Amino acid sequence: MDWSRFFRHSAQPHWWTQRAFPPAAQEAVREAIAASERSHRGELRFVVEGGLPVAELLQGVMPRRRALALFAQLGVWDTQDNSGVLIYVQLVDRRVEIVADRGVDARLGEAFWQAVCRRMEAAFASGDFQSGALAAIAEISAELARHYPPLGDNPNELPDRPLLL
Repeated sequence: MDWSRFFRHSAQPHWWTQRAFPPAAQEAVREAIAASERSHRGELRFVVEGGLPVAELLQGVMPRRRALALFAQLGVWDTQDNSGVLIYVQLVDRRVEIVADRGVDARLGEAFWQAVCRRMEAAFASGDFQSGALAAIAEISAELARHYPPLGDNPNELPDRPLLL
């Protein structure tokens, strides 16, 4: 067990996520996701987490594993076109993980997702959370529009509002 990491996560107050993504930034992300989803059949879910739950820390859960668990827990995998994308921001570990449903992942590949994650992390490192998030949403949206153009009825299957844990 990495006790340093355990204490960093345990000491992190919940309001810290609000500091990185205040209500105005949350609304900007929500609007960007809503606009994005009108241009394609994909579904985006944006989740920000400050400190991990104690049980997760005791098990040594790293950001990628947590993102995969949230992808399942939040039903991002359960979209009509297998086109769900989870953008997971882990503030304490300073990591961004993107988990895409099998349909999207097969078309875009790991290199694309990693590049988007690293650009977000660079923006976040300079304190530019809102712009970093919006740039990533725009980049992902452009690719989803190319591979999953809208067809007639385009239901909104996942909430657009960011989830702060």
